[in-house]
Amino acid sequence: MEALSLPAALSLVAGGGAGLSPELRAALAASLPLVQRDYRFERVWFWGCIQGVRGAYYIAQGLGPDRAAPRQPLNCLDWSLLTPATEEMLALAEEVKGRFQGDPSFEYICAEVQQASEIVNMLYYPVIKEEARLIATIEEIDRAVGIVPRGAFVKTPLGSVHENRHFEGLSLVEAKKLSSYFHFTEPANLKNKTLLEKADLDPSTDFLNSLEHDIPQGSWSIQLEKGGSVVVLRSLLWLGLTFYHVPMTKQFGYVYFGTGEKNLDLPFML
Repeated sequence: MEALSLPAALSLVAGGGAGLSPELRAALAASLPLVQRDYRFERVWFWGCIQGVRGAYYIAQGLGPDRAAPRQPLNCLDWSLLTPATEEMLALAEEVKGRFQGDPSFEYICAEVQQASEIVNMLYYPVIKEEARLIATIEEIDRAVGIVPRGAFVKTPLGSVHENRHFEGLSLVEAKKLSSYFHFTEPANLKNKTLLEKADLDPSTDFLNSLEHDIPQGSWSIQLEKGGSVVVLRSLLWLGLTFYHVPMTKQFGYVYFGTGEKNLDLPFML
């Protein structure tokens, strides 16, 4: 969610238990604009918090001119830049089970992944540090459940993505539809609608995958809160991810407050 509107945005998603202490709110409100200036980001988003056993990780993200470009994660404890996630990180982190410890130097042994050593003729189990697991988890959550309203961003003919200055929010009727929200990540295979419905698609705004195609179906909970003035979506796959949108306004965003563990039991719960 946008750093400048953090206090108001957190109050809109507080119905799910997400929130920060007054001390943390004050610290972030003062430091996030300085981070944007010092690192020369165009925008800074507060991403959320992953709660570990012995500590928590508070994460922000820096954005450049192209909003679809990889976002730069930052550790809010010391405002250090985290390295981008690699495919190897994502593969190893997927094999790690259990809670985060809260120690970036903690090492996990991926017992289910065996690799052949090139030095000696033996098998060994790869090790991944918690910092790498943290980076991979942030990337995985963004890919799976990072969402935006339809029309909030436009894609130029050159391929870059920018905020849509003409976006004035979804109507209340459209805001209650799951098809009005898109995954904010470049789709590997764009799941368009039927040929009859494609006539209504705008290639500049409908370049992302809609939530209505998510598998398993029913992995999103959509509700009206604050007397029907705010639409809130919560992910049942990544418990703790909350998205909000105030219809007929430009106010929207998402934040994650959770343990960083995917709900693998979801197919059996639906």
